[in-house]
Amino acid sequence: MNWYLEVLKKYAVFTGRARRTEYWMFTLINVIIYFALGFIEGVIGTGSLLSGIYSLGVLVPGIAVGIRRLHDTNRTGWWLLIGLIPLVGAIVLIIFMAQDSQSGDNQFGTNPKAATA
Repeated sequence: MNWYLEVLKKYAVFTGRARRTEYWMFTLINVIIYFALGFIEGVIGTGSLLSGIYSLGVLVPGIAVGIRRLHDTNRTGWWLLIGLIPLVGAIVLIIFMAQDSQSGDNQFGTNPKAATA
C-alpha cells in the first residue's frame, strides 16, 4: 500500500525514475480497486459512476508513474504513446515496464535501486 500512496504523493511528477515495484504495485492496487468498485456498482446499480470518478482521479498519477518507469529503462516518456496502437502497443509497453532498471545513473536521474540500497 505504501507504493500506491507514494505514487499519489508524486501526483504530477513527470521527472525522475520509478522502480518496477512502484509501477506494478500501483497497477495491481488499481486493478483491485476497479474490481471492488465494479462489484459495488453492480450491487447498488449506479452504472459506472464510481469507477469513472476514480479513473479521473488516478489518470494523472498513472501517466506520471508510467513516464517515470520508462525513464528508469532509459526511454523517454513519449514511448507511452505507443500504447495507442491496438494490441501491439500494449504488448510493447508491458515488455518495457517489465524490464529491469538501467544500472547506474542515466539522463533522467539516479538509479532508485541504488538510492534505497
